[in-house]
Amino acid sequence: MRHEYRPPQRRSRLTRRGRLALFLGTLFALGAAVLIPILRGGEVPETPRRLLIPEGWRAPQVYAAIDRELKLPPGSAKAAVATAGLALPAEAKGNPEGYLFPATYPVTSQSTPATLLTHMVRTANQKLATQAVADGGKAHGMTPYQTATLASIIEAEAEGRADMGKVARVVHNRLAKSMPLQMDSTINYALNRSTVDTRPSDTRIDSPFNTYARQGLPVTPIGSPGLQALSAAVAPTPGDWLFFVTVRPGDTRFSATYEQHRKHIAEFNRIRAGTGSRTGQAGPAGK
Repeated sequence: MRHEYRPPQRRSRLTRRGRLALFLGTLFALGAAVLIPILRGGEVPETPRRLLIPEGWRAPQVYAAIDRELKLPPGSAKAAVATAGLALPAEAKGNPEGYLFPATYPVTSQSTPATLLTHMVRTANQKLATQAVADGGKAHGMTPYQTATLASIIEAEAEGRADMGKVARVVHNRLAKSMPLQMDSTINYALNRSTVDTRPSDTRIDSPFNTYARQGLPVTPIGSPGLQALSAAVAPTPGDWLFFVTVRPGDTRFSATYEQHRKHIAEFNRIRAGTGSRTGQAGPAGK
């Protein structure tokens, strides 16, 4: 049977596939400038890379690591310090040494030296503001900046975390007796080196970091202390020690008298002479 075709009197409803085809057709008609932003909204989020800043690193080491990670010319991170608006205490005078907190930081395509430095300084301030560290510092009459400075010495001098509390006690005991700290780590910082060999001539250098010639803490931290060093700085192990020396790896001797310390130094020297090793570290007045 034949039927006469008649156009529909009302618009038919599009299927979901039809609506999608019409939508895409409209986008292409409008041009790629409309299409690209919509596609970008569905991209897979960027997976951050990781930048590790170890405990004890000095500011120049941190700057170099940032420059390498961001593939920037050497000196870029250091130059960014002046304009990054870092939340440093007035005592720091714009120098972030000791406030570039050691941790693992996320790095993305949006990261800049300023954003990374800001994150590090903010983290340091957060750690210094924890109740245990803040209250402990106040109990010893120290500002947060002095706590960071003392902790940086502990980080540099202690062979491991187990010795941090005792090294902190040596520093506190010497400060209480108005004795120079005589820390080789501060001499190394002044001379931009890292060694266990401090010569008598080194102890006579004219530097605010020469704790053989000057009393009290150095003028700035000498590296980036971690949380364990910060905790040790404000809660030192009880004891009457004034000296220490690491005679061999894992064996640090703490002494209350110089006579006892001299015996430990003699053993330190005998071990080095017998093995030809340069391992070990002398503490206050160790030479």
